[in-house]
Amino acid sequence: MGKRRRAAERRIAPPGVIGGVIALVACGAGLTAYALYDGGSAAGETSATAHHKQVKTGPLSAAEVHTAATAFLTSWQQGRVADAAAATDNASAATALLTGYGKDAHLTGVTLTPGTAKGAEVPFSVKATLAYKGVSRPLAYGSSLTVVRRASDGKPLVDWHSSVVQPDLRDGDTLVTGHAGTPPVKALDRDGGELTAAKYPSLGTVLDGLREKYGKKAGGTAGVELRVVRGKASQKAKLSDKTLVTLSQGTPGTVKTTLSPGLQAEAEAQVGKRTHASVVVLRPSTGEILAVANSEHGFNVGFQGSLAPGSTMKIVTSTMLFEKKLITPDASHPCPKTYKLAGWTFHNDDDSEIKKGTFKTAFGASCNNAFINFAPKLSNSDLTEEAQQVYGLGMDNWAIGVPTFDGSVPVQSGAQMGASLIGQGGVRMNPLNMASVAATVQSGRFRQPYLVSPDVDHRTLATAARTMSAKTRSQLKEVMKFTADYGTAAKAMAGLGPDYGAKTGSAEVDGQKKPNGWFTAYRGDLVAAGVVQAGGHGGDTAGPIVADLLKKGG
Repeated sequence: MGKRRRAAERRIAPPGVIGGVIALVACGAGLTAYALYDGGSAAGETSATAHHKQVKTGPLSAAEVHTAATAFLTSWQQGRVADAAAATDNASAATALLTGYGKDAHLTGVTLTPGTAKGAEVPFSVKATLAYKGVSRPLAYGSSLTVVRRASDGKPLVDWHSSVVQPDLRDGDTLVTGHAGTPPVKALDRDGGELTAAKYPSLGTVLDGLREKYGKKAGGTAGVELRVVRGKASQKAKLSDKTLVTLSQGTPGTVKTTLSPGLQAEAEAQVGKRTHASVVVLRPSTGEILAVANSEHGFNVGFQGSLAPGSTMKIVTSTMLFEKKLITPDASHPCPKTYKLAGWTFHNDDDSEIKKGTFKTAFGASCNNAFINFAPKLSNSDLTEEAQQVYGLGMDNWAIGVPTFDGSVPVQSGAQMGASLIGQGGVRMNPLNMASVAATVQSGRFRQPYLVSPDVDHRTLATAARTMSAKTRSQLKEVMKFTADYGTAAKAMAGLGPDYGAKTGSAEVDGQKKPNGWFTAYRGDLVAAGVVQAGGHGGDTAGPIVADLLKKGG
């Protein structure tokens, strides 16, 4: 496949202004002053050097990093906001957030202790006192900063991002202490047990989302807390406000979820064995979400991730091919080693090929070119329409109870359209989306997944425009069962039959040595889908996680 290329971003700083007419130039151990009058140059200095100062480039020295970091941290600790902001490459944004740190967040007595620098990155610890209306509490956390050269003159400065001040902040977010606008909620699992981030670490963002959605509806009263208030960019990314410290408790309302305590605990344990792993478990007959877990807890990849799903997308592609009667599972359909489309040459994994085989064989082996070579027979919008109309994807209308990304299958042409057929190109999904795809195959129709019953708030769940035919469903289950019995999913799915099916996926990512490994599967009335980023083949990485949950849930 062709490689996507991105133009490198470069921060352009405005030219510096020399105050007055005195320039100080380092000379040995002292400073020598040169007066500049009427554009003239000092003795021994040419007009070229007077008007064109040399910009320092190259890697930063340890001394430069230390000096820049110290200037920023010392000024911030001493409350000299203007000086601290001037030590960054975005003084206006730094001024606003550092001012708000004391004024809006009510954080005082700040002590900043730098750690050992790693190149241009300097970790540091923060200790402060949170004080609001006579109530105070100590606060401690760790952060880091990175020193860069300013483009205009090469001066070392702190590369400004809001996360420097507090790691949970994204650019545009703010810190605020006061009466929370939304009362807390007590979230319950399907059996009535309380769900907490301490017990289930992956649910931190989920609990934040439940509070934002149901706090005012669940009958609670707000407390006083320090929280991250999301800015426009974070809101666009569907991130919820986040509570950092609670000064006084409010009275929580109660929200019941569909989560299974046993499956949630097992999902947490499984993703904890790997880095960058995420998994979601559904009940296909109802759409109930039974578990969601992520190795990293700051962002819910399971619900909100936007990643190329690789060959798991071939389930949707096969649905389209079966409906259009372009192929059947047992029809002869070779998979060439390479296939050229619109100037691109597509390769199979490990440059494999299937010279004589059926479509079912190619599906089970996840052979790319057996799908891409259908591109000349398809319209640019065919895959988009299939995803939307049958699987309910890419409509941005799911209402599960907390924020989600509902998948994206944009209309594309040429080689990008071909890449979309194998889950690359512009196609983006997450484990929730791909679990829903497998659930649609198992149950025969799209049921929007949900975490909170629509009976709680009478919201309308998303629907699909049409249902796949019984014949198409039968064909899909045939190729997915073949994959679980004999194909790339066989090792992970061993012993889980007979009512089961699966699909693996490996999605290439520019600049990443190993692909993202995907796996989606059903067993009886249970579906699970997962991804391990930069882990390798889906059958070896996400497959064991999914299979374990199907076994425990069955």
